[in-house]
Amino acid sequence: MEIISKSLFWVANALLIPDIIILLALFARSLVLLGSFYGQMMLKRRNDALFQSRIKSLSVENIEELKSLLPNGDNSLFIKYLRDLLTSAPSEAYAEYLLSSLENEADKDLSLSKILAKMGPVLGLIGTLIAMSPALVGLSTGDISGMAYNMQVVFATTVIGLVISAIGLVTLQFKQRWYAKDLYALEYVSRIINHTQ
Repeated sequence: MEIISKSLFWVANALLIPDIIILLALFARSLVLLGSFYGQMMLKRRNDALFQSRIKSLSVENIEELKSLLPNGDNSLFIKYLRDLLTSAPSEAYAEYLLSSLENEADKDLSLSKILAKMGPVLGLIGTLIAMSPALVGLSTGDISGMAYNMQVVFATTVIGLVISAIGLVTLQFKQRWYAKDLYALEYVSRIINHTQ
């Protein structure tokens, strides 16, 4: 039994370094996500200011006006699918296909935020529990400096894991609302186009 428990202890301790490396990689990735999220938020605000009021008042007469407001490039998924919807021949089947495609691309964009929100606390807890064992051993043997070092690892992995999770969760909540709003707007445009032809 002692051999098994020692083997388990060594395996668990061997996982600490990979856990910390993955935590640091996810932390770096979450910072990159935060930067791109800010850029996406500014773009979303600009697009909403330009298009939302015009979409609400959309009719057969001003569809061409909405087309003329489209930027030269597709600066977001919403603009990409709005352009496709406005420039393609009216078809309910094609409109449904576009809306499904938008949902798939939005889900793909949300996947990183979901992974960060779930994996941050898991990896933080793994690092906490692994480093806690040597800290308790240090406490029992009177090695206060060893215990203090391991407690630093315990707290650091917990904090980094929670920060990663917070970034993932915040970006996920905002992006889900943005994509839901974009989907409703495109559904509305689709109905106007297809019921006026």
